[in-house]
Amino acid sequence: MDKSDKIIVGISIGDLNGIGIEVILKTFQDKRMLDFCTPVLFGATKVVSYHKKALNLDVPIHGITSISQVNHAKINLLNIWKEEVSVELGKATKVSGEYAAKSLALAVKHLKEKTVDVLLTAPINKETIQSEDFNFPGHTEYLEANLEGKSLMILMTDKLRIGLITGHIPISKVAESITPKLIKEKVSTMYTSLVQDFGISKPKIAVLALNPHCGDKGVIGKEDDEIIRPTIQEIKETGKLVYGPYAADGFFGSETYKQFDGVLATYHDQGLAPFKALSFGSGVNFTAGLSDIRTSPDHGTGFDIAGKNMANASSFNEALFTALQIFKTRKEYKSLTKNPLLIK
Repeated sequence: MDKSDKIIVGISIGDLNGIGIEVILKTFQDKRMLDFCTPVLFGATKVVSYHKKALNLDVPIHGITSISQVNHAKINLLNIWKEEVSVELGKATKVSGEYAAKSLALAVKHLKEKTVDVLLTAPINKETIQSEDFNFPGHTEYLEANLEGKSLMILMTDKLRIGLITGHIPISKVAESITPKLIKEKVSTMYTSLVQDFGISKPKIAVLALNPHCGDKGVIGKEDDEIIRPTIQEIKETGKLVYGPYAADGFFGSETYKQFDGVLATYHDQGLAPFKALSFGSGVNFTAGLSDIRTSPDHGTGFDIAGKNMANASSFNEALFTALQIFKTRKEYKSLTKNPLLIK
């Protein structure tokens, strides 16, 4: 199959001692996956072979030393280091973090150079990956620093998309971080993404309240009445269908989220706790708002089950198909908007 017919998926292998390589291998055990895309793993053949042997997984890998050698009928592995690397399954080590960072950096480089079309990231350990080159709370912030645009973390399934107004910050900093400017920025990013990445022409967005019971008219907190509500009203006046603030417990408990195309939570656990309770194992983390597409599974490194052949690849599988679908939808949107006269 010609390159023009295949989407090239760059895959960073994540923490070498976790379940990242396992879920990658399990996803591509099904040879039909190669009908949809051309995978390119960034790592080293010896490391992947170590995992294959430990897990007793027979998945053929095509080792290459240059992106120009990609074979569209195979699972490609671009060897980016030659030295022996110690793999200690289930352990968080500086070595595994260092090589996870190398894999990610090279995958992002090729994404920027357009030699891969989308990026799929396996889980990292946020502590061991830290270095002079990687001084970020997670993938999202690293990607925003290296790609164009303003990022928005969206956790999603077919029926639920939750974005975060504030991301990986301490809970003590959340209230002071919620400003009209930030709310407008995140609503704008989610709105644009829902239109161009998901093909929803007039999306409906819900914004969750910061305080319990929306602050109970100032008894519990004033941010909802003084900052969030007026900002939502201001955004609505521009024609966007944005509603809220909604008390998070009732919003999810009554399944009100089903009435919206996107939901914005004010902080990390407010959005991710209900999301994972509803969707864990089948959810996808999508970094919206950037010049390039990146998805990942909704789970971590899984050190407790690493090397035991127990990892479920469904979330990684979903992340792959989500990246492919968003790539196609965004491409179609760009094609249509080049000539606005074609849009009715």
